[in-house]
Amino acid sequence: MDQIPTKVPPGPGFRARLIAFCRKQWPRYFFLGAIGFIIRLPAIQGQLIWDDVCLTRDNPFIKSPLLALEVFRHYLFLDSFSGHYRPVQNLSYMFDYFFWNTDPAGFHLSNILLHVAAGLLLYRLLTHLFGKEAGLWNSNDAGSARAGDLAAFIISGIWMVHPVHSAAIDYISGRADSLAFVFSAGAWLLVLRARIAETRWLKGILYSLAALTVVLALCSREIACIWILIFLVHTLVFVRDIGKKAKITTIICCALVLGAYAELRRLPVARAEKPFTENWSASVRSTLMLRALGDYGRLMVFPGNLHMERTIFDPDNYLSRESWRKTVASEYLSILGLIVLAAFIYGCARGGIGQRARIMGTIWFFAAYLPISNIVQLNATVAEHWLYLPSVGFLLFLGGCALDLPRRFWAGLPATAAIAILALSVRSTIRSSDWSNEEKFYKRTLAAGGTSCRVGVNLGQIYANRGEYAIAEKMFRHILEINPDYPIARNNLANVLVHEGKVAEGEALFARDAQHAKEARVQYPRTWIAVLNLANMRSKAKDDAGAIALLEQARADYPQVWELISLESELLRRTQGPLPALRLIENYTRQNWWHHAAWLAEGRLYAENNDVAQSTRALRHAALLDVHDVQALNLLAAISVRQNQLEQASAIQRRAIGREPNQPRQYLMLAEILDKIGRTSEAQAARDDATRLKAIATSPLIAVN
Repeated sequence: MDQIPTKVPPGPGFRARLIAFCRKQWPRYFFLGAIGFIIRLPAIQGQLIWDDVCLTRDNPFIKSPLLALEVFRHYLFLDSFSGHYRPVQNLSYMFDYFFWNTDPAGFHLSNILLHVAAGLLLYRLLTHLFGKEAGLWNSNDAGSARAGDLAAFIISGIWMVHPVHSAAIDYISGRADSLAFVFSAGAWLLVLRARIAETRWLKGILYSLAALTVVLALCSREIACIWILIFLVHTLVFVRDIGKKAKITTIICCALVLGAYAELRRLPVARAEKPFTENWSASVRSTLMLRALGDYGRLMVFPGNLHMERTIFDPDNYLSRESWRKTVASEYLSILGLIVLAAFIYGCARGGIGQRARIMGTIWFFAAYLPISNIVQLNATVAEHWLYLPSVGFLLFLGGCALDLPRRFWAGLPATAAIAILALSVRSTIRSSDWSNEEKFYKRTLAAGGTSCRVGVNLGQIYANRGEYAIAEKMFRHILEINPDYPIARNNLANVLVHEGKVAEGEALFARDAQHAKEARVQYPRTWIAVLNLANMRSKAKDDAGAIALLEQARADYPQVWELISLESELLRRTQGPLPALRLIENYTRQNWWHHAAWLAEGRLYAENNDVAQSTRALRHAALLDVHDVQALNLLAAISVRQNQLEQASAIQRRAIGREPNQPRQYLMLAEILDKIGRTSEAQAARDDATRLKAIATSPLIAVN
């Protein structure tokens, strides 16, 4: 009997499989991470720019893990009046320095990875906030739950690639924003996980980790305080399944965390000077707040003109017809700010299923915006990287608006979002290329409208370092015409004049700045450089006594500036011998046990004074304070050779090779020691290694790179 074949039902089509695949979580995480990493790749080849030099190359607190606790006792900038307390930022640089030494690529890579981690944590957090019982979105049915997940994904994707975050990612010194974001979002997620934990011990561990993570966030950047405020607002107002007792406990725990952070902030010695403040009236501040709101709203929607040193304030407005026209352009920002404010108010008042999301987005945005709105004076009137946290609230508000669009528009929202993500990604890639080197960065900043004196001075320094003194002189003189009281420009002009042979004029400028350095340091950092330069000039003119007297006077005003003490000690050593210089250096090292260069100088001076025991002690301490330093180890090896402790000298020199494995001179020094021991074959192998490294260094491929 013939059997009738049965038809096998066809499997799901390609479109259905693609939709099912996209609804899974891991492809979304992979997409967010991949696009966030790829578009920032141009920044990896970037050089050290602006504050990167002092924070990642010259920063003494990042050179050794032994200083991991010491960073909590200091502000971020050692010799500035800035009160930025960000020890975790220094800890992150310490991690990079340990693995990458001073290679900027490693620091840039960490910045990118931190931003990617922040974006992934944001997506995870938003999926919870759009979930059931979170209070932002009705997710009782499967369709609305999928819409909430899609909204979280789109918001995270746009935030991940938005070019307005460039200064927080492509600029190594801007890392504090992403650090605070990662720790704050992570702490929020830990709290959410602890709430659903079934055992008491697991709840305790998760809550404790969350509290520690919040402290790390606060020690990364002060903006983490706003994270705590946003978390409390959501917990107390929006969450539906938390009782009154739990809410009170949450408030108490947040207060305790803030109290712990306040105690940590008391560890650094208070600054002697208070930062310079402008006496702006309430009407001026209100106008600047509207202008800033308009500028930030414009950048979030259309980030076309991006640059550092943005400003919305010009004290010379209304002085001429040209300045009046510039003022009109600024007032356009005030009108735009009013429009943005009205849009937020209308969105919160309008009903609909996305209303609560819009309200939460508004609270998020304005809670993070107010501290940077010019209600209090900061070091700028606007800055793009300050949008790192407020931009989440802005996008969350837009997401709430999209949720209330008519259903017929919902089908086109993913395509629109994809186009936006693509366009913003291209703009971010272009913006990242601005940070490839200092000259390109400063030139593009000036071309885009960042016409601050600091940018001009930094570009002029590049020309001066290249020996193009005529161009540098012209730039510095132009800056001083605009801002006659800018000591940094005057100091650089004096330096250029000296190199051009105009010694008398240069020395006069140095003397003027040195005389007024103490008064100027309230408004400008590193004003002591004028004293340093003037002392160097007098020393070159064979007036060491005058240079020492000048440095002694400056030391009373700047007792912790190592550059001044280092020069004075060298002049004392040269004119009076090592003992007077030693007394000066020892006084500094007793107060600053963490300063590698000071201990290295002390070791050298003791060696010159033939005090082997004290020299060895100081040099060993110096070697511990910098995991990549070889100078102290080389000196220790030389001391061991003079004492005929050849095996010890060989071991020390091998440690130096471990720190500098690509330097031929380290192998040659080892070869000399091995020859003295009689290990001729090992000595020859070390010389062969040195020859090989020299050949690699002089090869055409390396030379081109």
